[in-house]
Amino acid sequence: MAKLTSNSKSMSVDTKQQPGRRDFIVVATYAMGAVGAAAAAWPLIDQMNPAADTLALASTEVDVSKISEGQAITVTWRGKPVFIRHRTPDEIARANAIDGSELPDPQEDEARVQRPELLVVVGVCTHLGCVPLGQKTGDVKGEYDGWFCPCHGSHYDTSGRIRKGPAPTNLEVPPYSFLSDNVIRIG
Repeated sequence: MAKLTSNSKSMSVDTKQQPGRRDFIVVATYAMGAVGAAAAAWPLIDQMNPAADTLALASTEVDVSKISEGQAITVTWRGKPVFIRHRTPDEIARANAIDGSELPDPQEDEARVQRPELLVVVGVCTHLGCVPLGQKTGDVKGEYDGWFCPCHGSHYDTSGRIRKGPAPTNLEVPPYSFLSDNVIRIG
């Protein structure tokens, strides 16, 4: 039998691999998978943005020069009613005469208004989200001549502060600023 002898010189195998075509295909596949996942996730992420009609109502401008003393108007801001009342000197005096620390939700009248004659509050009862009465002439305004929520009997004063009933907090004052003497921007 013949013996096979091996050559004493063995061929050296290159252990360092060069990036090849297969590696490129793997990297390209992962990249396309990531792009596909992002494309599939985008509609889910985008639907969490506010709707166009909500963005359009993000702020509203109101001309308050046409509101006569003692009159109140209702405007819509972010789908909620906002009460703007041109208070009389008597309403302002009654709101200032109350010691805010005695109220269920302590707050002074000066902290709720930028100008004493104009009160701007969100017209949603803080108990269960009803719209209180008191905006229209002839509406029941409650015991404190402000607003009255007939659903559960919450009474608000002429500063929109809770005085009696189950509502836990005062009517909310939205962010607003005066653009001029007669125009305010809510939001």
